[in-house]
Amino acid sequence: MNTEVKIAGVMFKNPVMTASGTFGSGMEYSEFVDLNRLGAVVTKGVANVPWPGNQTPRVAETYGGMLNAIGLQNPGIDVFCGRDIPFLQKFDTKIVVNVCGKTVEDYLDVVERLSDEEIDMLEINVSCPNVKEGAIAFGQRAEALYRITEAVKGKAKQPVIMKLSPNVTDITEMAKAAEAAGADAISLINTITGMKIDVERRQFVLANKTGGLSGPAIKPVAVRMVYQAAHAVKIPVIGMGGIMTASDALEFILAGASAVAVGAANFINPYATVQIVEGIEEYMERHQVEHITDLIGAVRE
Repeated sequence: MNTEVKIAGVMFKNPVMTASGTFGSGMEYSEFVDLNRLGAVVTKGVANVPWPGNQTPRVAETYGGMLNAIGLQNPGIDVFCGRDIPFLQKFDTKIVVNVCGKTVEDYLDVVERLSDEEIDMLEINVSCPNVKEGAIAFGQRAEALYRITEAVKGKAKQPVIMKLSPNVTDITEMAKAAEAAGADAISLINTITGMKIDVERRQFVLANKTGGLSGPAIKPVAVRMVYQAAHAVKIPVIGMGGIMTASDALEFILAGASAVAVGAANFINPYATVQIVEGIEEYMERHQVEHITDLIGAVRE
């Protein structure tokens, strides 16, 4: 039984990653999770300078999920390179660094800073709905996505994953734009823009008014978009959005994802990622699947 998948020349021991922003860089979770069991750790977004994030309150529970408007709070690239990368290098797992910014130049600053670091891939976050500048505009217009993808590819030393926004009319248009500009892979979906109102106080629950909806509530939308994107492009797709169990992960793989990322599940079950790895292995054994790649896009038409 072989669970290895190759994405843009990088071999992952299994297709299970963490979703950016839900796992930090694994430091806190390493008390519960053997990071060596994961295909990759995808870090929280890092910018060229420290970001304070949005005002509080910035997290709210919803039916079937949660809203967050963290605003990509992070300590900046200098702290990240000095602290987070050395920590992750202690483990036998791939390192995927999520990069955020407000302008093309911001992204390129981080990409160039990471060029000499021993990391495996870059995930370019152009789809966060909680940052008013830059990212949301890049993630919702095909021509802007093409432009930033092309610019990043011109500077990046590592393979590039473009993280797509679901807050668009046609996900295939965005997937094709990223591919045409040279992306090595795409990941989707990021959170869906949502809102919650406190009816007693007659006020918005989040200081930002809107936030990104994640969790099981978005999974059917995510599976549909991953299926559409995987059939629209030839580059690998990394699927995410509401994955709580191995069965959830397998839905994405059958829909065409080469790998999956686990996000909100980490908040309620810190063991979720390893349990999903084990569940996929059990499924393969039960169904006599020799190689995980036999399942990618294998849903019957």
